[in-house]
Amino acid sequence: MDALTPDNIMKIGMGFWASKTMLSAIELGVFTELAARPADLPALQARLGLHPRSARDFLDALVALKLLEREDGIYRNCPDTDRFLDRAKPSYVGGILEMANARLYGFWGSLTEALRTGEMQNESKHKRDFFAALYAEPERLRSFLEAMSGLSAGAAQVIAARFDWSKYATFADIGAAQGMVPVVIARAHPHLKAIGFDLPAAQPIFEAFVAEQGLADRIRFQGGNFFEDPLPDVDVIVMGHILHDWNLAEKKLLLEKAFAALPKGGAVIAYDAIIDDERRENAFGLLMSLNMLIETPGGFDYSGADCQAWMREAGFVSTRVEPLVGPDSMVIGYKP
Repeated sequence: MDALTPDNIMKIGMGFWASKTMLSAIELGVFTELAARPADLPALQARLGLHPRSARDFLDALVALKLLEREDGIYRNCPDTDRFLDRAKPSYVGGILEMANARLYGFWGSLTEALRTGEMQNESKHKRDFFAALYAEPERLRSFLEAMSGLSAGAAQVIAARFDWSKYATFADIGAAQGMVPVVIARAHPHLKAIGFDLPAAQPIFEAFVAEQGLADRIRFQGGNFFEDPLPDVDVIVMGHILHDWNLAEKKLLLEKAFAALPKGGAVIAYDAIIDDERRENAFGLLMSLNMLIETPGGFDYSGADCQAWMREAGFVSTRVEPLVGPDSMVIGYKP
């Protein structure tokens, strides 16, 4: 008897149902409300402003998706949603998902057009520059940089633990956003001093976050454009979720600039959702590369072998790839 079924095909094809249900729950504040106080259906419906026709199915769908628990009619968060989707907790990662809901969900509806044309499908289709507008609006910028912190925190912890920082005194995070990576690494290694390098508009947000963490004496901000300005003079340069934004020539230029800025024996660490060399396993990395098609003029994600080759071309030696958390890996190279 043929055991072949269309289950996987249907699960993927209708996967947007589950995705949008979770994204709407984040938008409505479901997980934040339940972190504050578990509730039954009538209470939660009132607190969230849900219509009675849909409330029960919506909440029970979240139970079936393993995002909520329900016992004796009382809804509460699962352990992971309680930690990572409660806006009141520093571990909140929902910022990037809020952006996915508000922007990317709609843009991905034009993926077929992007695949046929090779052109971006975001605000640029309407002659608007999302990032220029973002950096011009302090509150929107703050929310975006906080979202980047949630995306980088786990990777930063692994980089702090696995890379041998004992040989170095200084490092810089290029495209530092709110400053999560410098904060995590500097806290784990008290001998280190760090620089967060980003566009000048990020400075007050960065400095406020670093000060809140009690690390202003060891971490400072340096404003600049990493294509136009020299990179900081430090022992180690970190580029997290940066290289994939750019085309091949721009990727190589950034690695060449890192090589020029580093001293002999210095190191570069580039991390992204690195695609496996056989391009078969890291689906998230491959889908992220399609997201770069949607969002950027020439960006794409890459394999560890790709990045090592670019690093060696720039002059780095002893390159290697190490896994971080989830789909992310880091590629390390040393200046001889």
